[in-house]
Amino acid sequence: MTLLELRPDLAVPLPSSMTVLAARAEQRASVLRATDDLTTLEFAILESLAAHTVTRTDDTPLGRAQLHEQLHDRVRAATVDAALTRLTDRALVWTDGDALRSVAAAIEALPWPIGSTTEIPDALTEPEVRDALEGLSSAERGLLGKLAETGPRGRTRDAAPGTPADRPVQRLLRVRLLHRIDDETVELPVTVGQILRGEPVTHPHALTPPTPPTRKRTAADVNSTTAGEVGELLRHCGAVLDALGQTPAPALRAGGLGVRELRRVAKQTGIDEPRIGLLVELLAAAKLLEKGTPEPAPEYESTDDYWAPTTAVDAWLEAPLARRWVVLAAAWLDLDRMPWMIGMRDPNDKPLAALSVELRNPHAARDRRAVLGLLAEFPTGTALEPGDLSRLLAWRQPRWRRHFRIEAVEHTLTEAAALGLVGRGALGSAARALLHDASSSAADAEAAMEQALPEPVDHVLVQADLTVIAPGPLTANLQRSVELVADVESAGAATVYRVGDASVRRALDAGLTASELHTLFAKHSRTPIPQGLTYLIDDVARRHGQLRAGMAQAFLRSDDPTLLAQVLAAPVAETLALRAIAPTVAIAQAPLGEVLAQLRAAGFAPAGENASGTIVDLRPRGARISARLNARRPYRPSAPNTEQLTSLVAELRAGDRAASARSGQSVRADGTRNNTAATLALLQLAARVRRSVNIGYVDDKGVAMQRVVEPVQVGNGQLDALDPVTGTVRHFTLHRIASVALLE
Repeated sequence: MTLLELRPDLAVPLPSSMTVLAARAEQRASVLRATDDLTTLEFAILESLAAHTVTRTDDTPLGRAQLHEQLHDRVRAATVDAALTRLTDRALVWTDGDALRSVAAAIEALPWPIGSTTEIPDALTEPEVRDALEGLSSAERGLLGKLAETGPRGRTRDAAPGTPADRPVQRLLRVRLLHRIDDETVELPVTVGQILRGEPVTHPHALTPPTPPTRKRTAADVNSTTAGEVGELLRHCGAVLDALGQTPAPALRAGGLGVRELRRVAKQTGIDEPRIGLLVELLAAAKLLEKGTPEPAPEYESTDDYWAPTTAVDAWLEAPLARRWVVLAAAWLDLDRMPWMIGMRDPNDKPLAALSVELRNPHAARDRRAVLGLLAEFPTGTALEPGDLSRLLAWRQPRWRRHFRIEAVEHTLTEAAALGLVGRGALGSAARALLHDASSSAADAEAAMEQALPEPVDHVLVQADLTVIAPGPLTANLQRSVELVADVESAGAATVYRVGDASVRRALDAGLTASELHTLFAKHSRTPIPQGLTYLIDDVARRHGQLRAGMAQAFLRSDDPTLLAQVLAAPVAETLALRAIAPTVAIAQAPLGEVLAQLRAAGFAPAGENASGTIVDLRPRGARISARLNARRPYRPSAPNTEQLTSLVAELRAGDRAASARSGQSVRADGTRNNTAATLALLQLAARVRRSVNIGYVDDKGVAMQRVVEPVQVGNGQLDALDPVTGTVRHFTLHRIASVALLE
C-alpha cells in the first residue's frame, strides 16, 4: 500500500499480479520518476550501492555497517537509516538481513557522474571557476557550454599526451576546467557545469542540507506590504480589463497578444509593459480574459479572434477585494505557464508573446509551489535570498536542479511579490493559508487577506487645486462615485484624483445632478470645499443637457432654439445628417452613440435621455466574451485514491492466492473445450458445498486473468459468483472459462 502511494504510476494501468507489479517497479521509466524527489543524501546512498556493485568481482552486497562507515564522517548513522527507509519504501533499495541492494536502473537516475559523492570535491572553488571562465576564448567557452548542456563526458583525441598545447582541450585541462579520464575522454567538473547552466552551485559530497541565512521581519510588516501590493494589483487589473473592454486586442495568428497591443494597453493605462504581460496572463488564467469574438463586435475587423474581458468580469469587479485577490492568486499558483519569459527570444530569435503557447511549461506550477512551499517551512516573517532558496531546493531535488536556477527563483519571487503573496522577501499570512492543502484554504486565505487589508475609509480630502486625496482604500460606493466624477492622477497608499471638465461631464452623463455632486463632496470631504470646485460643477452643469439626444435613429432637442441653430450651422451637422423638424428639435441619420461622440468632439455638451426625458447613462460598458468555464483542460492523470489502492492490493493478494492455490481436482488450462462437462460439474459442486475456486477467464477483449471466486449459481451459460474482494456478485460467461481449480 505504501509503495503504491509513493509511486502511483505503478498502479496505472492496474497490474494483474504481484509479479507484474514487481517487474514494473524495476522498469527504467518508473525508477527515474520515483527518484525525482530524492535528496542528495539518498542519491549518495544509491551511488554507494551502485559503485560497490560495479567494483566488486563477486556478488557480495554492501552491508549496512559498511555504508555507515563510508558516510560516517559526513552524516550521522541515524540520518542514513532514515534515508534508507525512504528508499526501501519506494522499492529502490531492498534489504536481505544486513545486506543492501538497489534496483539496476538506479545508476541511470544519478544526477552526476558515478563517484562524485565519494571522491574529493573539485579543486576549484566557485569564485576560482568564475575567474577562469573570464579568460576563455569563444571556442573554449563553446566547448564547455556543449558539455554543460549535453552531458559532462566527451570524446576527443586532444586529451592524449603529446597533443599541441594550444588546442582548446589542452588549455582547459591545464586550468582545471576539464578533467582527463583517459586518452580519448574528458569530463566537465560538476561545479563548472552548474555555473555554466546558471544553476545554484551544490556539491554531491555535501550530504547535509545547507543552512541558509535568514532575515527576520515582523508579521505585521510583511502583511502590510502584501496588502499594499494587492491594492495595486486589483487596480491595475481593473484598468487592463477596462482598456481591453473598450478596444479588444486582435489576437496573433498563433493565438498570443502582440507587442504592439501590449504597448497600446500600457500607454492607455500607464502601467509598465512587463507588468501588463503578467496581468494579462493572470486574467486569462482566472477566466476573466478570453480569446474569441466579443459582443459587441469591434468596428474594425482585422482578425477572427480578439482578446477581451469575459462575462465573469462584472461579478468579479463587484466582489470584495480579498475575494478578488484569491481568484487571481489561486490562478497563478496553478498556472502552467511562465509569464516572466515574455519578451525573451525563442530558438528562432523571435520574442515570446504574452498568452502564446510557447510560454507553457508543464512543470511551472510544480516549481512555483516548491519555491513558495520552502518559504512556508520557515517561521512567519522569515525572509531568504533567492540564491539561498535555489541552493536548498537543488540539494533537496538534485535531479530538478535545472528548474531551480537562481534566475528562475528570482522571477518566481518577483511575481509572487507582485501578487501580494510575498512581502519583503517573506511569505504573507494569506499566502500561507492559500498554500495549505485543506479544502477551506481559499476561505482561510480570503479571511487572512481581509484582515491584512486596511479598513476602507468613508471620507476624502478635497484640495484647492481640485485634487481629491483618498487617505486609504475607499468604501465600494464612495470609490465608484469618486471615480465617476474624478480621474486617477496617482495611486498608492493614498490615491490622488483630479476633478476636471471632462470628469464632471462624465458624472452628469451618468445621471447625477449638480446638486448631488455638491452633496457628495460636502458629505465625504474632511476639508472645506474649495470655491473653484463649486464653480466648476455649476459651470459644467449649466451647459450640460441643454442639448438632448434621443432615437430617430437619433434626435436632438433643446429648449434653446439658438443653441440648436448653432449646432445645425456647424460642420458636424453635415457629418451626422442633421435635419431640423421644429425650432427646438432635429433628427439625425446616425446612431445615438455616434451623435453624442461627434457633438462632444465638436465642443458641445449633449446628454442622452430616455423616452420619458430623463437623463440616462449611455456610456459604453465594454465588449464581453462568453467565458468558457467548461473548456477542456490539459489531461493530467490523477493518482489513485486510498480506497482504490486498498481494492487493488486486495485484488493482487487474491491473485497471488489463486496462483499458489493447490488443487486436488482441476480442469485443463490450455484453452481447449474438451472438458466442458467437467468444468460444469466442478463449478456446480463448488456452488453446492460453498467452496472457493480459482478460474482462468478470458474477457471479451481477449485479456486473460485469474480470479478467486465463490460460485453461487451455474446455469443458462453463465456462472454467478461472489467476488471476495469487492463483495459483489459477478457474472462470467461459461465458454470463456479456460480453467477451474477447487481451493483447499
